[in-house]
Amino acid sequence: MSTRTQHATATDEWNIAAVDVDAYLERIGRPRTEPSAETLRSLHEAHVRTIPFENVDVVLGEHPGLETGVVTDKLIGRRRGGYCYEHALLFAAVLEHLGFSVRRRMARVQPHRAGPRTHMVLIVRTDAGDHLADVGFGAGVLHPMPLEHGAVVDQTGWPHRLTHHEGVWTLSKYGENGWEALHAFDDTPQHPVDYEVAHHYTATHPNSPFTGKLVVMRIGHGVSRRLVGDELTVEHADGRVERTPVPPERLGDTLRDLDVVLDDAELERLRARLG
Repeated sequence: MSTRTQHATATDEWNIAAVDVDAYLERIGRPRTEPSAETLRSLHEAHVRTIPFENVDVVLGEHPGLETGVVTDKLIGRRRGGYCYEHALLFAAVLEHLGFSVRRRMARVQPHRAGPRTHMVLIVRTDAGDHLADVGFGAGVLHPMPLEHGAVVDQTGWPHRLTHHEGVWTLSKYGENGWEALHAFDDTPQHPVDYEVAHHYTATHPNSPFTGKLVVMRIGHGVSRRLVGDELTVEHADGRVERTPVPPERLGDTLRDLDVVLDDAELERLRARLG
């Protein structure tokens, strides 16, 4: 079997043909370039900066699903955001179109607290080795991480580290109390149904952190903005934290400031849903 045939067989189940790569590159403002570690870094940063992490459709109970064409229409055509599955599925499909080799994997959130295995990550092969690409982790990871034990990358003021033990990779973030584990993953292959099952829990279960409250996250150089429920938190890498209440009448403006633009009907349904 030729390399081209092997690649097509491996990616057909993900329906990557449904992605308009040129429209995606226009959306994030990047040119089409050859696959390399530098290209991955450029695309990763542009994706996270451009496409917001948000769960509006989950809160509304109107999530359209994870089929590649649906995700493409939402994040590219409608210029909306999404949460981890949407971000990672879209990014993986684009990378494969551009010639990268991508492995889709599942991570356990807060593994030190026995959190759920509900986060989608990507392992991407480049000319500089394998990298963790994590465009859908709450807009917290701006740059890919070399898949090397002990690798530390400054994510715009917040150091992140990868460690490897007994087949499991753990991503940690350095804070006031030292290194805190964010999620952990292994190299177990995944299929679309695995993300459908995790998405069903994340989008519908009452214990999911995304069903009961609005979550929107954005990151820039040295600043993180998070709208969780009715409070906007702006955290700076130097330790400053600002918290601002967001009453219903300011919700639309706040969402627009976070690059989430809803039409009037969506905004009214969201206000009603949030009570």
